[in-house]
Order: sequence, then structure tokens, then C-alpha cells
Amino acid sequence: MGLLATACGGTGSEAGSGSRPPGSAAGFPLTVEDCTGTRTTFESPPRKIVTSNASGLEILLRLGAADRIIGTGFPPAKGALPDGLAARAAKVPVLGRTVIPKEKLLGSGADAYLETFGSMDAMGGDGLGPRREEYRAAGIKVVQLRSTACAALRKGPRNDLSEVTDDIRRLGALMGTSERAGVLVDGMEARISAIRQALGDLPESQRPTYFVFDFDGGTGQPIAVCGKQVANAVITLAGARNVFGDCDRDYKQVGWEDVVEKNPDWIQLAVRSRGSAASDAEAFREAERFLTSFPATRGLAAVKEGRFVRLRSEPVTIAGVGNADAVEQIARTVHADRFEGGR
Repeated sequence: MGLLATACGGTGSEAGSGSRPPGSAAGFPLTVEDCTGTRTTFESPPRKIVTSNASGLEILLRLGAADRIIGTGFPPAKGALPDGLAARAAKVPVLGRTVIPKEKLLGSGADAYLETFGSMDAMGGDGLGPRREEYRAAGIKVVQLRSTACAALRKGPRNDLSEVTDDIRRLGALMGTSERAGVLVDGMEARISAIRQALGDLPESQRPTYFVFDFDGGTGQPIAVCGKQVANAVITLAGARNVFGDCDRDYKQVGWEDVVEKNPDWIQLAVRSRGSAASDAEAFREAERFLTSFPATRGLAAVKEGRFVRLRSEPVTIAGVGNADAVEQIARTVHADRFEGGR
């Protein structure tokens, strides 16, 4: 699954240690393994990388690899990244507003492709991406993130962010920036540890139920985040219970009657970034207005009592450093009494 970093003459933790220049051979050769168990060896850090979406792009930017990213698909929405990262992301050529067309990807000149959606066979099989032999012919080595690409293959729900932090560490090894990766992971783990300490030994009966309302995903038939999605780990670490956490997949279309039956204690107004705090605030209000006026939901206790978490979709459902920030915001909202200053 995802990245499995090993190096000749060293352990995985030694591979790519330090912040070394792209041409450095320290920690290499290094082998990565995809979701199907296929292994690919890198003799040195990749120099020209294409990312399939904003998740992989953001992680590479945080690892200091901006000068090696030559293209991306599914670019981050305006305002979705912190200012420093947004400026660097804006310089990355957009090869596809959604999935990168196969011809563009194969002709990009990349020596590595950071893929976050699923197995390459599946992508090739349904026409969304190149096949293995086409990548090889183009000289592109494919790297997958286990926290996203392999989600459908995992067994059981996701209750922590270990797969995300593992990806960050292993990508750091591949990029030759392990020290930077370690700093990012240490920061995430410190914030989560502080939340865990504040919540204490919280019994299941005191964990409120929680529904992620993907407002931008459509209001006709809601899309639920299930147990295999990274959001399930975020919600669990925040001391809550995903009402659709028993669904054995990452996403699932449900009916409003299913949401009503679950009767969540809290509802996240999950909107995608609109580009500014003011625009985001208006989107949150739109989502709330829908729930308070829609016949199926206006009678829910969470709706009548205004138990809403106003938190954008990206840090909750997209794997990355922002997941730790989302854990903190949710916990401080649904367990306000356990934190100084309340909500």
C-alpha cells in the first residue's frame, strides 16, 4: 500500500535523511510499493514531478519541493491553502482542472507522478489514466499515497492519522527532505496529543454523533463520509462518532431519511473554499439556511439548537497536515467545556 520506503544499506528511517539537494544519492536506491504490491526503485530523488490533485501537491509544497513540481491535476481552490503555500501552488502549471488527460500526463516530461486516487490498473481499466506500460514508456515512475489511493483496500474503519503521517515521512525520504517531514509530523502529533489530553479517557457514551454535510456535493442526495475516509479518523480523534462510520467504504450516497434516522448531535457545514473568509462565511450561512428550511432536516435537534461546526471540507476529507488542525477545531467545538475559553 502507498509508499513503502527502503534503501540499500540502510533502514527506512535512514533513507533520505536530512534536507539534501535533489542530486544527492544519500538514502538511495529507494524502493516504493503501490497499492497492488508493485515495487518501483528510485536511484535518486525525482526532479520533475506531476501531482494528481491538491492533496499530493500540498504535501510536496510543505516538504520544500516546489521547484520540482511541473504540473498538477485538481488544483486547490482559491483560499484553500495558507498564503505562503498558495503563492507557490499558483506557479504550478495546471494540467487538468480534474483528472489530467492521459496524453498531457504522458507528455509532461515528468520523471515521477504522485497519484492519489487508486490503483493504476483501475485507472487504466476505466480510461481515466495510463496503463503501467505507458508510464514506463514515458519514463514516469508512479508513487501512490496509502492514505488515499489505498483507502478502498484497507480493512476496517480509519481511526487515526498514522497512514497520513507515514505518507509524509516516506515522501520526505523520497524527496531527500526527511528532516522537514519529521518537523511536519511532529507538529501534527503534538496538536493531536494535546487534544487527546484535554479529552482524557472519554467514554463512548460521551462522544457526540457527527454528520459531515457536504453542501457542495449536492443537497438532493447527500454524500456521506464512511469509515475508510480520512474524515472518519479526524472525527474520531476529535472525540466524536461519525454517524456513517460503519459504512465499509470511503464515500456513499445516502438519503435524507438516513440522516434523519441517525439524528446526529452535531452537523458539520462542510463547504469548499470560496477564496476568502467573507465568502466562506456566506457559504456556511447558505448551508445552514438549507438545513433550517428543508422539511426533512429542520426538525433535527442539531438544526433547531444550532449545533453546527463551520469547517471547510478540505482539511477534513483531504489527507495532509491540515487534518490535525481539523481535529482541534472539531474537538474545541463539540467539547467546548473541556477547553479554556469554550467554543
